[in-house]
Amino acid sequence: MPKKRDIYSSYGQKLISLFAALLFSRQRHSLIELSRMLSCSKQTVLRLVENIKMSYGVDIEESIENRKKYYRLKRRVGIDPTLNLTESEISVLQMCRAFTEHLLGRQLFEDAAQALLKSQAHLPENQRVDSRHFASFIPGSIDYTDHHQIIRRLIKAMDEKKVCKITYKRIMADKGKTFYIKPLKIFSHKDTVYIHARMARYPGKPFKEPDFDPLLAVHRVQKLELTERSYEFPKDYDFEKFFNQNFGVIKQEAFDVVMEFTGYAAEYVSERIWSPGQKLTKRKDGTVKLKFSASSEPELISWILSFGDEAKMVKPEWLIKQMKRKVHRMFRVY
Repeated sequence: MPKKRDIYSSYGQKLISLFAALLFSRQRHSLIELSRMLSCSKQTVLRLVENIKMSYGVDIEESIENRKKYYRLKRRVGIDPTLNLTESEISVLQMCRAFTEHLLGRQLFEDAAQALLKSQAHLPENQRVDSRHFASFIPGSIDYTDHHQIIRRLIKAMDEKKVCKITYKRIMADKGKTFYIKPLKIFSHKDTVYIHARMARYPGKPFKEPDFDPLLAVHRVQKLELTERSYEFPKDYDFEKFFNQNFGVIKQEAFDVVMEFTGYAAEYVSERIWSPGQKLTKRKDGTVKLKFSASSEPELISWILSFGDEAKMVKPEWLIKQMKRKVHRMFRVY
């Protein structure tokens, strides 16, 4: 039986959460996005929207683009909500700030810190939230201090839909390479910030569609300039479908994997989701069998090796052969 979604959130809580999301956001939200945010079915979201419109007389705009339904709260001209954050909301934001500050650096988070302080000032004295409650463990992280300008330019480029001229130095490369991109999404994975983009035509050269869209580590961007060229955000772009369907940030052709884990590895693996639709079986002897999908051979091999002798690959056979060769080379090193 599939796991019931968000069983602790009542219909009323979902109603309030949906109303708040529409009220405080100036952007439209797709039906799929709202369903994920509220952890409920699309049918429930539709019922919530109708309840808000009928019960409170709120004007919610509906639109359809590329077969997707979108919602946005219609605003009255010159009127903006001025509600302060609650103690609980500030606590969560303080925690999120502490957990991510090391990722982008203190300077980039100054605006967020000031906003939190302003909202916290409206709370009673005995309800102040102390930021010292939260921290991050940062060994192995990347210092993004020198890349703040690059990140701000990327955000501006996405807001204004401007093609970027970029100089990028790939890992192990001797020097950077210059090309043009249409930036689509900034995201983080394992304390690394990436920009997912689509290639744009290099001026004066014929355009050839690449086999894969560029996935660029922000800290390897040496130079970035906004051009005067504009682009349309691709209607077929869906970040969740592209990245959050299988194991690995590198997107090659997906393949099925069967693993067996023992000891600590079995407990660790059981606590996490490695790909949607995974199947995890706990055996009486304490071992765990995991079936899931992956799209990156090097990431998968590195992940398996991190568990030492508590992880064993069962399928696919062609990757087992690669794993054996890797283990033999490691044996010769030691």
